[in-house]
Amino acid sequence: MKENMLAMNKKNFLGSVCAALALAAVVSSCGDGKSRGTGWEFSRNMYDPIAYNPDQPNNNFENKITAQLPPAGTNPIGFERFEFANSIEEYERAGRELVNPLVITEANVAQGNALYQTHCAVCHGKEGKGDGPITKERSVEDSRGSRQLETFPPPPSYQKSDAANSSRGGAMSDLTDGKIYHTIYYGHNSMGSHASQLSPEERWKVVMYVHELQKK
Repeated sequence: MKENMLAMNKKNFLGSVCAALALAAVVSSCGDGKSRGTGWEFSRNMYDPIAYNPDQPNNNFENKITAQLPPAGTNPIGFERFEFANSIEEYERAGRELVNPLVITEANVAQGNALYQTHCAVCHGKEGKGDGPITKERSVEDSRGSRQLETFPPPPSYQKSDAANSSRGGAMSDLTDGKIYHTIYYGHNSMGSHASQLSPEERWKVVMYVHELQKK
């Protein structure tokens, strides 16, 4: 009996201490109604940044600037530098010098097909014949009625049997790895750049699949 009472007293004492601490924390965190102070702050280091803000002066650097320029010749993480400019001369140079670094496998071709159907077929067509859906007359009906959608000029066919020529010279079926990659990266004519939509590896897989279309 005596032991039970001691245990209960201990629990009551601990409960009282916890309640008092909680009350003190609540009261101390509130203002007194007479000043703009907010009272004591809890875990200040959890919302005060340890690191410098980009626009803050920084004595750790000689020029006192936090936002330092990256060292010359370095690349951001996840960025791959493309050493060819957006010009016809560089397009031709890419055609001579760039070679697909990926090995031709069924998996790579299949992934290239999937990427092509997602990003390219809307203009170039599923089989690369330049007959994608946005090159044809289309209309849409909604609450505003029926209206015609914009039609884009069809790109030349990739297929060898169509013997289509590129606007930059040569047959579409003869386009090399580098020329196709350069066009994906920068775009050409009505085609915009796809550098932000496709990673370098994905671009090369699309190049691989375009070569499959050129054989038809």
